Amino acid sequence: MIEILTWIVRIAHYYEYAIIIYVLMSWLPGAQQSTIGQWLHRIVSPYLNLFRIIPPIGGIIDISPIVAIIALNFAINGLSHLVLLFF
Repeated sequence: MIEILTWIVRIAHYYEYAIIIYVLMSWLPGAQQSTIGQWLHRIVSPYLNLFRIIPPIGGIIDISPIVAIIALNFAINGLSHLVLLFF
């Protein structure tokens, strides 16, 4: 069971990296229209859309990716503690 948890945590960390790369690609013109950008969009956007209800700060800065990463970390930490509590 611990090995499964280790894989889940590893996949969650890779997903965090994908979110970060996707956000950084939004700063570069045309990067999100590339093949990698479109692939990341298909993977990351469904999760980020859950947090898009948060309005941008000052109408410019979108903090939804930060909130999404924090929520993912809370979920993984909670899952880890639950699994370790029972094993």
